[in-house]
Amino acid sequence: MSRPNAETKPDPWRSPVIVAQIPDTGLHRKLEASAAERQAMAELAGVREVLSAQADLVVVPKSGGRFQVTGLVRARIGQTCVVTLDPIENEIEEDVDLIFAPEAEARRLADLIEEGQDDEEPPEIADPPEAIVNGIIDLGRLATDALFLAIDPYPRKEGAVFEAEVTAPDPEDHPFAALKALQDNKKGKKKGK
Repeated sequence: MSRPNAETKPDPWRSPVIVAQIPDTGLHRKLEASAAERQAMAELAGVREVLSAQADLVVVPKSGGRFQVTGLVRARIGQTCVVTLDPIENEIEEDVDLIFAPEAEARRLADLIEEGQDDEEPPEIADPPEAIVNGIIDLGRLATDALFLAIDPYPRKEGAVFEAEVTAPDPEDHPFAALKALQDNKKGKKKGK
């Protein structure tokens, strides 16, 4: 899923990791978005505010130049209730488990998966790996994407219920009311003869 306005605005939260510098034992990073990064994320996501955003991620090298990124992204966001229009805050906790591969391999695997979807049997790999772009995995962007995917597009204040106004139908207001009026009018003329 692409983020809103992703082409026109730069990534709000960046934390690039050069894959050539990741040790064989892996790399652990704890990230916390600054106030400016949180404000940019809120604007990009279309929410009132991002009060906090943290990520706790581990990057582990795998065979074939691949890397696995696992961890947890946490955030507190301010939104507006779609029923009451009151300001509300929501907590987000999103698990991350992604495989990154060199760009050429990621493209090749994505093409294989796309071709395999025409077959009757499901492909062995559900999702293609993410591409390592210019030898870098951007953990901030990964955390931002996870946060954006977890945002409730229709947040509701606890206990808020939308109740449509219900009015009793007028017995004279139905599709055949005009026909009934004509019929009644006809009957009235027959009785008057």
